[in-house]
Amino acid sequence: MSETTSNPSAAASATPELVHLRLERPAEGVALLVLDQPDLRNAMSDEMTASWVAAVDHLAADPTVRAVVVTGEGKAFCSGGNLSWLASEPDATVDDLRERMLPFYRSWLSIRRLEVPTIAAINGAAIGAGLCMPLACDIRWAARGAKMGVPFAKLGIHPGMAGTYLLPDVVGPAAARDLFLTGRLVDADEALALGLVSRVIEPEGFLDEVIAGAAGIAGAAPIATKLTKRALQRGHASIETALEWEGLAQPMTLATEDLQEGIRAAREKRAPVFRGR
Repeated sequence: MSETTSNPSAAASATPELVHLRLERPAEGVALLVLDQPDLRNAMSDEMTASWVAAVDHLAADPTVRAVVVTGEGKAFCSGGNLSWLASEPDATVDDLRERMLPFYRSWLSIRRLEVPTIAAINGAAIGAGLCMPLACDIRWAARGAKMGVPFAKLGIHPGMAGTYLLPDVVGPAAARDLFLTGRLVDADEALALGLVSRVIEPEGFLDEVIAGAAGIAGAAPIATKLTKRALQRGHASIETALEWEGLAQPMTLATEDLQEGIRAAREKRAPVFRGR
């Protein structure tokens, strides 16, 4: 896989220097973020957190990016927040902790502001905040054998990183109560049954298959894809509000050159080449 800096189609702005995080461009239109601190099971260190924000900012400004994949280096996806500092600050006040935790949560949830589809490629254990971040992605695919859970209560801590919003939204309130209150871990197959992930892939060739799936998404019409992501992310209060949104968004795509290209490609039995206009 090639680094972003070697790809001539990357945005004009230079790739930021990243610590405990890699940014690669493995396929046209696809950006890959790799959490890279395997000796700590890719825990969310301060350095990794700062790098994550810089990388998301960079990708948000890159018009060549049409899909983003997040995965972990080594055997784990992410073991969550690196909370060793809590034990070293037993006298910290609630206000002190709040001032530290809220920016941390918001940093990792910044992936939600990307306009392009995001895929969490859960290659191994995704625990606590290390699962909340994939919940903030649009799609979650897991390698068979990967373990996932939110065992906050078992550590004596309330869930964070919007987990009490994101998890019920993904799996429903009943399953979310089960996972939060028992703190149990589930494997990829049970996660699929719960709707926590939408695809389970064999570990051999896992990332290659995810990248191929991301490349397929990147090859779709970008305006239609972005609007569809927005509609699904914002949700609708009723069928009528859905119709109101679609009554505006669909005509926008009908007026694009990409639609005409899609129709031509279907008639000519070839892959379309969408240009986002």
